[in-house]
Amino acid sequence: MSRIRLIFVCLLAVAAAGCKAQTNPVAAGSPVDRETARKIEVLAREKLKVPTEYVVTVGQRSPGEIPGFDKVNVTFSLPGHADHTQTLSFLISKDGQTLARLSEWNIAKNPADLVPYANRPVRGNPDAKVVIVNFDDLECPYCAKMHAELFPDTLDHYKGLIKVVYRDLPLEELHPWAMHAAVDANCLASQNASAYWSYVDYLHVHGEDVTGPDRNLVKANATLDKLATQQGVKSALDAATLSACVAKQDETAVRSEVKQAEDLGIEQTPTLYVNGEQMQGALDVSTLWTIIDRALVSEGVTPPAAPKPPEPAKQGN
Repeated sequence: MSRIRLIFVCLLAVAAAGCKAQTNPVAAGSPVDRETARKIEVLAREKLKVPTEYVVTVGQRSPGEIPGFDKVNVTFSLPGHADHTQTLSFLISKDGQTLARLSEWNIAKNPADLVPYANRPVRGNPDAKVVIVNFDDLECPYCAKMHAELFPDTLDHYKGLIKVVYRDLPLEELHPWAMHAAVDANCLASQNASAYWSYVDYLHVHGEDVTGPDRNLVKANATLDKLATQQGVKSALDAATLSACVAKQDETAVRSEVKQAEDLGIEQTPTLYVNGEQMQGALDVSTLWTIIDRALVSEGVTPPAAPKPPEPAKQGN
């Protein structure tokens, strides 16, 4: 265990209900007495699931920012492993009867900037204030469903108010040809974004055809290359450049995308970010549009009105 798992411990209000002996407050800057330090250690070990081999050291009190509470730092360390050390700041009441842990979250960055998408093909309005970043697997059936929800209905509904970017997350253990497909798609993208999207559109509709009845990976990869070449002809791409890129099958860029997904803690596809707000799995249209509307409102943009439901068919007399 390299890092102690953090949990939120509620701040408990202590009320003087009935007759109770009063405890004299302890001044900030004084050491925590041995009995209280032991209580803190035992509670921290239990609540934070600290492994027994870790040493828990309770520091002294320091002035706190919340009335009635001081700060106390608690350090968790693994003997012989300097990199396995973490110090957490707790709140301790003046009377020494309540310990609390408050989580601090950094909101300095715009959430939309937390998931970079530079140099990826963009669909929709490049200047839109709301961006949907989708970590996609071209062999994933749930990704195909999400793709169908996005295009064309969602893109048409928002009419220039959103842009969509796909990033690669081929789950190779589940989808054997997904990596090859991502490489071929990026070969197309390097010359023309529209060619990339046409290829992605096709694969998300015809994935079973690529897999084939015998599920032969060599045949599937050959089919992917053939489809990429055909798309290159339709899009008037440089045939020699495309052919060399497809033949090389350089996975470096895709592997980098996978690493970034792992760093974000993403474990499944599709995983979408709408201006930084994460959703996992295929979403129905109403849920997706609610999330997009929320992002538009936060940017000061009025979302388009929801389409009217179709009128029920009139029954004859």
